[in-house]
Amino acid sequence: MTLLLALCILLGLIGFGVPIAVALIAIAVGIFWMADVDQLIVAQRLYRGVQSFPLLAVPLFILAGQIMSRSGISGHLVAFAKTLVGQMRGGLAAVNVVTSMFFAGMSGTSMSDTAAVGGMIIDPMVKRGYSRAFTGAVTAASSTIGIIIPPSVPMVILGAYLGISTGALFAAGLISGVVLGLALIFVAWLISIRAGYPVEEKFALRRAGSAFVKALPALLMPAIILGGILGGIFTPTEASAVAVVYGAAVGMFYYRTLTPALLYQTLCEAAVLSGAVMLVTAAAHVMGFAFTYEQLADSILRPLAEL
Repeated sequence: MTLLLALCILLGLIGFGVPIAVALIAIAVGIFWMADVDQLIVAQRLYRGVQSFPLLAVPLFILAGQIMSRSGISGHLVAFAKTLVGQMRGGLAAVNVVTSMFFAGMSGTSMSDTAAVGGMIIDPMVKRGYSRAFTGAVTAASSTIGIIIPPSVPMVILGAYLGISTGALFAAGLISGVVLGLALIFVAWLISIRAGYPVEEKFALRRAGSAFVKALPALLMPAIILGGILGGIFTPTEASAVAVVYGAAVGMFYYRTLTPALLYQTLCEAAVLSGAVMLVTAAAHVMGFAFTYEQLADSILRPLAEL
């Protein structure tokens, strides 16, 4: 099986609605079958694909983000962001982006970012006269910051597999995420001027201070995580555990919105999301091993190396 054929089959399976993890495993099974390799290796490689201490950070960061989302922190972040950029033309669009930047420092995934921020700000934007197309575009574009600003689940996976310092990836992601967020705000501002979208309330120091105090515990989470990792206080995996404990403490004792029943529901949701992410990670490891075993990647790398 050639690399091009394998990729075409993979894209075809995904296009027909086959789950990504199943499609990846199916390609690996086909490659091993054609090479007359014992299929037991698929199960072995699935296990090896997630048998890594750094990867323990993935479900824990996801859980930390879900806890903060369920604690109702999104509303406080939106209120604080509105005091900062609401006075701009098209202020709610800028609020959308800034809130995504704040929430990215807690969730680590774009899915959590979209669900938490979109659920809070899409309806208010539409009611204020923003078009649904523009509202959806801003929300979708800003949610990509969720996997750039640390803690980032994809960066944890990348660092675990390639042996790259997760702390260095987080530091690079912080700068890149802020630059991307500012660029999105600038573009949204230009479009809002042309479309005549409204301005929100003017800046008031007292209101901004009050909103900042309410949002401060959530804003401290990325600082604790990144500062602890770069300062050598704890590893990324330990940082994820700290984030879970910190998020639960903030939700239960500061905001007092995280009840035992809600915590149980949050654990179930985080387990489902973590299972999906880890299954795709394990399946990708199996397919990558199959490509390496059959030296399929060499068909691309060899011509490039000869240039």
